[in-house]
Amino acid sequence: MSPTLQPPVLSLEDAALGFGARTLWDGLSIDIAPGEFVAVLGPNGSGKTSMLKTVLGQQKLDTGSIRFAGGPVQRGDRRIGYIPQQKLIGAGTPLRGRDLVTLGVNGHRFGVPFTRRAERERVDALIAAVGATGYADSPVGNLSGGEQQRLRVGQALAGDPLLLLCDEPLLSLDLQHQRGVSELIDRRRREHDTAVLFVTHDVNPILGMVDRILYLAGGRFRIGSPDEVLQSDVLSELYGTPVECIRSGGRVIVVGVPDAETHHHAASELPA
Repeated sequence: MSPTLQPPVLSLEDAALGFGARTLWDGLSIDIAPGEFVAVLGPNGSGKTSMLKTVLGQQKLDTGSIRFAGGPVQRGDRRIGYIPQQKLIGAGTPLRGRDLVTLGVNGHRFGVPFTRRAERERVDALIAAVGATGYADSPVGNLSGGEQQRLRVGQALAGDPLLLLCDEPLLSLDLQHQRGVSELIDRRRREHDTAVLFVTHDVNPILGMVDRILYLAGGRFRIGSPDEVLQSDVLSELYGTPVECIRSGGRVIVVGVPDAETHHHAASELPA
């Protein structure tokens, strides 16, 4: 989609972040507009999750600035929704599916959570929006990974966010659930103008949804449309070594990335 001509939801200006003596990224400037879908790609250790932590107010930049909705970022800002990596909740956990979503509605309050009628109606609406009504009252530990992740999307939307941060939300999901969760996120941004910052190793499930890519590697970065960034010459320059970017059947395959784990993923048809 084309971003609207509105003030940016998120702005980083000349931002730098490092880990010890190693620079994760430096001189990064980007404005993310309402309704814009930005995918963040890069090998392990390139600073993708660290970027989300700076937006959440959990980590400070070394230099530069970051602003959300025109002001400084703050921890616990309800206007930012967060979908974590998919991690299965074990069987026997005393929590129903709807309880997981309810935590997004009233879990920020102090004391023992008490669900008011309006909040119960809000939870029901969120559950319906993510297609989880049929299993919302089941123990969450008995649900599949995809079902659990749908509920986490509902939880992340509880504060009616302006910005949705997604940290590898499709990890370990099968193709059907990858598609379902991706479509939920895309529908949210289209219907509510919610900006999306989506960290992933595999851009293929969301390739048709993405407006721009922020690719981090080796302390450097590239920003542009998928067609601009996912090119052999661009990625070769970014990594400082020959990298081949192949398009086949509507999918993107990146070969030759100099990182063992990333290369394993790339060889199985995804950019890292």
